[in-house]
Amino acid sequence: MWKTTTVLLVLAIGIAILLNQDDRDVPNLPETFWGPERNREASEEIRSFVIEVPKSVIDDLKDRLAKKKELVPPLENTAWTYGTSTTYLENVLEHWRTKYNWTERQALLNKYPQYVTNIQGLDIHFYHVKPHVPSDRNLKVVPLLIVHGWPGSVVEFQKIIPMLTTPRPDRDFVFEVIAPSLPGYGFSQAAVRPGLGPAEMSVIFKNLMLRLGFNKFYVQGGDWGSLIVTHISSFFSDNTLGVHVNMCVSTIIPNIFWRLLGIVFSSLVVDNEHYSKMYPLSYHLSRNIEESGYLHIQATKPDTIGTAVAASPVGLAAYILEKFSTGTNAEYRFRTDGGLLEKHSIDELLDNIMLYWITNSITTSVRIYAEHFNKTNLARKLDELPVNVPSACAAFPHEILYHSEVLLRYKYTNLIQHNHLPRGGHFAAMEEPSLLANDIFEFVSKTEDIRKKAENKDIPNRTEKVKEPSKT
Repeated sequence: MWKTTTVLLVLAIGIAILLNQDDRDVPNLPETFWGPERNREASEEIRSFVIEVPKSVIDDLKDRLAKKKELVPPLENTAWTYGTSTTYLENVLEHWRTKYNWTERQALLNKYPQYVTNIQGLDIHFYHVKPHVPSDRNLKVVPLLIVHGWPGSVVEFQKIIPMLTTPRPDRDFVFEVIAPSLPGYGFSQAAVRPGLGPAEMSVIFKNLMLRLGFNKFYVQGGDWGSLIVTHISSFFSDNTLGVHVNMCVSTIIPNIFWRLLGIVFSSLVVDNEHYSKMYPLSYHLSRNIEESGYLHIQATKPDTIGTAVAASPVGLAAYILEKFSTGTNAEYRFRTDGGLLEKHSIDELLDNIMLYWITNSITTSVRIYAEHFNKTNLARKLDELPVNVPSACAAFPHEILYHSEVLLRYKYTNLIQHNHLPRGGHFAAMEEPSLLANDIFEFVSKTEDIRKKAENKDIPNRTEKVKEPSKT
């Protein structure tokens, strides 16, 4: 009886959804000026950039760490289930104060060429790494924009950049990588007025690529980066050769219908092998609620939490490290060390935290949640626009969200690759750079092959005899 009732309910919801679907044109987003008035006359010059943090800033940091208040101990046997374990955090803070060498780490972060250019009133920071192509190889150089999310930074890409820019013996192309810091993150300037969300950032990054001379390019992203590059693919399909994401999410309305239908007929929605990643639905909904408290406060009062966290390096480390624990693997919350060093070194984690500390950007970084999750933006229904360019999803087993291929195809109408990777979680480029790089190469190879075949069909057969004009 309950199955019949469920099916009827789901069908009713599905019919209602279909009746309310409307075909909408891709909006023409304005190129809003987001910066302070003094930037009105800013040059569009692309300027070299080097990270140079004064010694006084590092001395102040170590002083704050040395004079920190005594931390409240965690409850017995709770590990990281209540959040960051202060017992383990003490170890991280001591390493940060006494062993972490910023001079060495800064040099590592400066090993790739960096630049800054002013776009729509904001100074945008980015890595721009060109490949070294051997003289004996005829390789195509493919531009690739890679975009991070929160609470990450361009630190996430330190290990994957050389993997993408190094020629491979089995590929006839190699990547030229552009990795920007999101506006309000790290060394990219923050907006001075409301409204700069993921959709608006997609306009900025499209303009960045055009300024660098790339009219057509590939895009890749995770976390907020996945939404930003998806928007680029929707809004600027003529410029996008293909999109690859490693947080594969589709919020197209029909997915509600399919998710509910999967309660009864799961085989229509997800393969049995991956059933547990979506069902039971009640379990996954409860887990999402358990882990999304930060999202709610950042989406409603970002400046309150930002100011609180920014006030102390201890608070900043506690706030960010908890996300790297559960984001890497949700089971790590049951470990006393939070599993932090399973996929990351302590210095790599501190490099990421340092970008937030030295630039005082945690408040401006979390505002992206408020700009996206508000009534005005959600009413635009931009997330429901389809992506028609060649697309790929790299589904890592410990990603914080999982959408099956059936659901993704409603959003990504030209999904030519959907791979389930054997290892890794939310911070894929940092955790499993080789797996992610391989997946990107595979996708672009497929896309380039499809494009070559399509172009060859358009070329007339040159051996075909040309008919002579008829004589009259």
